[in-house]
Amino acid sequence: MGKKSKGIKAAKKLMARRRAFKLKSRTKLKRKFDPLSGASQAKAIVLEKIQVEAKQPNSAMRKCARVQLVKNGKQITAFMPGDGAQKLINEHDEVVIECIGGKMGRAKGDLPCIRWQVVMVNDQSLDALLRGKLEKARR
Repeated sequence: MGKKSKGIKAAKKLMARRRAFKLKSRTKLKRKFDPLSGASQAKAIVLEKIQVEAKQPNSAMRKCARVQLVKNGKQITAFMPGDGAQKLINEHDEVVIECIGGKMGRAKGDLPCIRWQVVMVNDQSLDALLRGKLEKARR
């Protein structure tokens, strides 16, 4: 690429240039480092339940689970959303995880380095389990 445009009417060209660069670089990086390898959701097995300390200025122990993806064996930490979710998720359960949806695929809120959250446990919606609409299936 040559030099950047300068001048009074350069904004449109600069914006187009930036858009092209952003799309090109982000898609390659996402493909290279994403443990879900481009998928929106993935199945995983719970290895252990852990607590992660929230970033400053908050002080809380956020409930998370260390999970291993079924498709490629990679281990990641997933957040367990909802009040009492850690009681419903046990070790060796099969869970479905998805991206939390922070800015540009990064961690959200006061959770350091955590980009995924648990959505389903043993093929049942975690939200329905928390609300009491379903009882947890025995495996």
